Amino acid sequence: MFDRAAALAGLVLFSPLFLVVAVAVKLDSPGPVFFGHNRVGRNFIPFKVLKFRSMVCDASRTGPAITRGGDPRITRVGKVLRASKIDELPQLVNVLLGQMSLVGPRPEVARYVEMFTEDYREILTVCPGITDYAALEFRNEEALLQGFKSMEDAYINIIMPAKISLYKKYISRIGFCEDLRILMRTFFLLLRR
Repeated sequence: MFDRAAALAGLVLFSPLFLVVAVAVKLDSPGPVFFGHNRVGRNFIPFKVLKFRSMVCDASRTGPAITRGGDPRITRVGKVLRASKIDELPQLVNVLLGQMSLVGPRPEVARYVEMFTEDYREILTVCPGITDYAALEFRNEEALLQGFKSMEDAYINIIMPAKISLYKKYISRIGFCEDLRILMRTFFLLLRR
């Protein structure tokens, strides 16, 4: 109930920002304002994560699902949206629909979930979230991936195992007070950007 009430309040509060971002996205490049990306949710149920579109149309057909800094598919407005994490705000709709929580393991694409199925049997017992320990730790993931020759190998062999460990840490500490603490840390980190 808290998640849905907070998501509804956030959607109302940020509605003027949504309008400004929508206009900026449309003026910057052709295509829709929002982007829906297939992810795996609680109990392995697939759903579409909503985001403001930060890449050119059909970007998924011209490159990998993961990105690193300097990816030419990212639009000018998209760079700002990603740096500020504003591109994630439409996920409040996912929270309102009950597909996500404010706090929980970040939802992943099916391909990577399948590579770590045993781990995800535990992880996907809870609802995925907008923020968590891994989102805080890897908030600059695109910059991190720049340092690797193969970002796919780095993501699978280095970043995913670290994220999985943090997801499990969250599950072992799950609770309302811990969620509030993570939300506050996320809020203060966003303010410092």
